[in-house]
Amino acid sequence: MATRHNWTKEEILEIYNKPLMELLYEAATVHRKHHDPNTVQVSTLLSIKTGGCPEDCGYCPQAARYHTDIEGNDLMSVNHVKAQALRAKSAGSSRVCMGAAWRNVKDGPEFDNVLEMVRTINKLDMEVCCTLGMLTENQAQRLAEAGLYAYNHNLDTSEEYYKEVISTRGFEDRLETIDNVRKTNVTVCSGGIIGMGEKEEDRAGMLVALSTLNPQPESVPINALVPVEGTPMEEQAPVSIWEMVRMVATTRIIMPETQVRLSAGRTQMSREGQAMCFFAGANSIFAGDKLLTTPNPDVSEDMQMFKALGLNPQKPFTKKSKPETVEASESKYNSLGEKPKWSRPGHTIERNVITEEKQKAKAKA
Repeated sequence: MATRHNWTKEEILEIYNKPLMELLYEAATVHRKHHDPNTVQVSTLLSIKTGGCPEDCGYCPQAARYHTDIEGNDLMSVNHVKAQALRAKSAGSSRVCMGAAWRNVKDGPEFDNVLEMVRTINKLDMEVCCTLGMLTENQAQRLAEAGLYAYNHNLDTSEEYYKEVISTRGFEDRLETIDNVRKTNVTVCSGGIIGMGEKEEDRAGMLVALSTLNPQPESVPINALVPVEGTPMEEQAPVSIWEMVRMVATTRIIMPETQVRLSAGRTQMSREGQAMCFFAGANSIFAGDKLLTTPNPDVSEDMQMFKALGLNPQKPFTKKSKPETVEASESKYNSLGEKPKWSRPGHTIERNVITEEKQKAKAKA
């Protein structure tokens, strides 16, 4: 069956709400047709610049305005990143995802350092992914030249519910950034978070937005919200394992070629729950004790789980060949000193404003 790019919200909801055993069987059948069911990619997420973000994302402890207890740090050095990548490789990871708490990429020395990090990790024969915020076409081309394998830019939720989560950037900026990445040979990683107070229709809406992209993202992370004290979503009830399984299975059915990434929220899941997600089509996890700022299972725990389930870590460049690295001195794309006007919708999200004011009062007390 050819990959479809015209899924409707109604069709996706119908799949999502099928009897669970039927849904699992269908998803597992699709999964086996397009992927090795006993192979799961292990990726390591590295926060190369933590905290101080100017955005107001209601789920995020890195937003400066919420004063959470995370320890901020300036941009890591290339040598520090290389050491962390080697450690990740020895623990079984085939991909390093570097995250910086930026609104958007700005041309200059810090971005030049990130490009050097990409070159360094690619030369270690590991896939390199970055999540750095909004990105222009020229910046995407520079990352591609450095040897970037994937760029992560999550849609987070449906376009409708997005306005209830974030007021400092527009949904269309997410799509434009993905479009800029698509003009290069870099693969797209884009997914979202469930458990932010959205309805099932919003989950389906997010999957419509992702599945109607042509081509569909090579990688779709499915995150369960990890409520962090001090953020507007600190009191959200955790999603059930059944919701995660349904979300993974539905994603697998409508995006058959995509790697579905079981991302944040795994610490709340039993091994049995994770096994159901793998059966339903998840074929990637993040390893390491932290996902940017939230807890994650220890690598040795994951390896024990892999052994119990008979799973093997996926080798790097299985889905797409290794990109070449062009040295900075030979680059065709140079810094343009761009200052793009990304949108600032500026509407009011009551819970975000209340949290910010509460934090300000607390700081003064």
